Amino acid sequence: MNHQYITLNNQKDLIDGVILRKLTIHKDPTGSLVETLRSDWQDVFNTKDLPFSMQYLSVTPSGIIRDEDKWHAHKFQKDRFICISGRIMTAIYDPRENSKTKDQLNLFLMGPAKDEEMFMVVIPEYTYHGFMVVSKEAGYLLNFPTKLYNLEDEGRVENSHLNWQKVKNDFGI
Repeated sequence: MNHQYITLNNQKDLIDGVILRKLTIHKDPTGSLVETLRSDWQDVFNTKDLPFSMQYLSVTPSGIIRDEDKWHAHKFQKDRFICISGRIMTAIYDPRENSKTKDQLNLFLMGPAKDEEMFMVVIPEYTYHGFMVVSKEAGYLLNFPTKLYNLEDEGRVENSHLNWQKVKNDFGI
């Protein structure tokens, strides 16, 4: 492996402001149910700095990287990612000048197949992020951003911090 990947079992050196929340999967003979966002989860939801504004689903084919050449960044919103099908690797880079984790990169393995990979990751404002589907099947990603979509908040920044080819090699893609 070229990189150290973070799961619930390995949460050391998280970027300042990144939050992981374990999701519980309730299973019975009729299927499963996963609570994805609750108003009593104060670590990932509150009306002051982690409000609910909208939710969307993105479906990405195997091996595809979202924001490969240019990182995604927001000035005003936090993202809350959950992989509900397939497996994704979410990358977050911290460029913030006044951050205690400036220049740190976190790589998160996410998906419902393994308990340690079934979590929500909160992505702070002003951090760069992107993700890649590392499963053979498509990756289904839910996002619960803290603000409604606003073109003025959408940012793209050159990616010189992560070699996506090394990630592809780690997963045989």
